[in-house]
Amino acid sequence: MILSLTRYRTISRRSFGTLLAGIVGLMLLASDPSTALAKPLKVGTSGGPVADIMNFAAERARQQGLDVQVVEFSDWVTPNEALANGDIDTNLFQHLPFLNAAIKGRGYKLAPIAPTYVMPVGLFSNKVTSFDQVPDNAVVAIANDPVNGARGLQLLQKAGLISLKPGVGDAATVLDIVSNTKNLRFRELEAAQLPRALDDVTLGQVSISYLLLSGGNPDKALIADGFGDAHYALQFVARADRKDDPEIAKFIAIYRSPEVKDYIAQKYGKFFVPVW
Repeated sequence: MILSLTRYRTISRRSFGTLLAGIVGLMLLASDPSTALAKPLKVGTSGGPVADIMNFAAERARQQGLDVQVVEFSDWVTPNEALANGDIDTNLFQHLPFLNAAIKGRGYKLAPIAPTYVMPVGLFSNKVTSFDQVPDNAVVAIANDPVNGARGLQLLQKAGLISLKPGVGDAATVLDIVSNTKNLRFRELEAAQLPRALDDVTLGQVSISYLLLSGGNPDKALIADGFGDAHYALQFVARADRKDDPEIAKFIAIYRSPEVKDYIAQKYGKFFVPVW
């Protein structure tokens, strides 16, 4: 009986030693900085062509040993929230005016890293084929976020339909309209809803990305902006404390490679203009 108890205690000590070694090993693994690199790089983006290009670049990255997970968002608010909260590592969906407005309005600690391409915005219509056909009291749909709404108003000014206060630029709102000879009425909608609104309004401001996603034809724009204008180039953005992160930098280098640039040119032609 004594021998059996001794044997049991010996086995118990060995089992405890094995368990302790395992726990220590896990602790060392968790504290090893290299294990963080094993996690996928999470990149947030918007839908449609923007996501398509991102997925193409992500596949190129995986072939080079960098695991990239594309996280697609359906709006233009959540990608920055997710980035600020650390749920994703970087995002690509916004130009500098939009980012600056988001930082000012919400206090984000975010920083632009690298520009990619310009995604134009145009004025479209399912009811008229020229601006001189726009009737008095027509309803015009523009984006409801401040910066892109301003972009729509500036397009209307270029079309000769309204005049804005001088110098308002990216801060323009409907309150800055100083001349509206046709008494246009404005409907402010989320950017993703604008293509669907074209049947209900005379004119609509629509991003080329959302237009393509809805099956529309960009060549039918009555007027468009942004072609090659770096002011409106979509930017890779990261938290300020990770703007020099080597993993993010490695993916951006892959994204801005000739292979991806050729893919953009072949699939989206003149509508998406790389600026690198």
